[in-house]
Amino acid sequence: MSRRAVVWIAFAVVHAVVIWLGFTGDHAASWDVDQLYRWWAGRTLAGQAIPGITEGWVYPILAHVPILLVGALSPVIDYTLAWGLLVTAMDAAAFAVLVGRGRSRGRLTAAWFWLAAILALGGVGMFRLDGVTVPLAILGSLWLVGRPWLASVLLAVATWIKVWPAALLAAAVIAVRRRSAIVGGVAVVSAVAVVVVLMLGGGAHLFGFVGDQTSRGLQLEAPVSTAFLLMAAGGVPGAAIRYDEEIITFQVVGPGVEGVIAAMTPVLIVGMLAIAAVGAVKAWRGAGFAALFPALSGALVLGFIVLNKVASPQYLTWLIAPLVVALVLDRRRWGRPAVLALVILVLTQLIFPFCYDAILALVPAAVGLLVLRNALLVAMFVWVLVLLVRVPVRRRRSAVRPDPTGSAAVGGMPE
Repeated sequence: MSRRAVVWIAFAVVHAVVIWLGFTGDHAASWDVDQLYRWWAGRTLAGQAIPGITEGWVYPILAHVPILLVGALSPVIDYTLAWGLLVTAMDAAAFAVLVGRGRSRGRLTAAWFWLAAILALGGVGMFRLDGVTVPLAILGSLWLVGRPWLASVLLAVATWIKVWPAALLAAAVIAVRRRSAIVGGVAVVSAVAVVVVLMLGGGAHLFGFVGDQTSRGLQLEAPVSTAFLLMAAGGVPGAAIRYDEEIITFQVVGPGVEGVIAAMTPVLIVGMLAIAAVGAVKAWRGAGFAALFPALSGALVLGFIVLNKVASPQYLTWLIAPLVVALVLDRRRWGRPAVLALVILVLTQLIFPFCYDAILALVPAAVGLLVLRNALLVAMFVWVLVLLVRVPVRRRRSAVRPDPTGSAAVGGMPE
């Protein structure tokens, strides 16, 4: 049996297992899809309300596409199952491009990593909007060199579903030489999204998702919340875990929490700009795409997670796309960071859904699990920042030569 056949069999098994995980434990991992997404789809299809158009919403407007597509199938198939099948189909399309003819060790290593990551994170990685954006992000990242217009369109669509792929777009604008194609694709998709919202009368809610995120408190799982979680576990007066009924999530409170909440959005913005600046200097000094894009995109994605006051477990799916591309381009350099990412994903699945109730009850072992996960996440962030700083550059004059990553292979990446 060929290596290609084996990896495809593994693909089918992994996705079947993860869909099954979404139905276990009273749909704990797939609660958002089973309850919220189903509800949003039903209201929209019934003409009652359109989130993001007739009322505020926490997601960009193109998030409606997968939600309504699955909703349209609900008369013939269960909504949650249909969502799992949609994500599986999208993953299969991106997986086919990644694996190709199955001859590249880098691509096969990346494929095995992706499957391991899906299994490690479990149902929460599939049964969220993030599960839809990951295959789009992987496809877009793989095609940045060979098909930058198409890559940009895919990444822009993913960004208008869930904001995080903007980190990949930022890295692409810096690392890809055909920047006009990247900017052009983003402009076209964004223009279409804006025009559709305005035509439907939703101008007042066009960027409502931005305000909804910046006004939130410190989510329980966020790295910045660790200190307040430990204070709550230690019985510090005023420190506790609170449930926010409006956004349906658990947050931490404690001494000085308001100041931290106010500071986190500026910290995130400054941090992301600083990382982008380092990448821009590297690009200006002649760093090649193969060395720069994986480190820069990885640092931006990790910054988006580590410096964020909201860090839901599905956010960890964001690690997959930059690491898949990194392993395709340089599996030896990125092998250990990929292993660390898998450990973080396994810990995240243990935290949610399996140990989440114990964390809410401040059981020491469960709290320790979350603290360990966050510590490893910060360590990985620092590790990737170091890799970014160490990206080799060459003399400015040589930067005009053809990119060594270009080839006749799919997306211009090594086959």
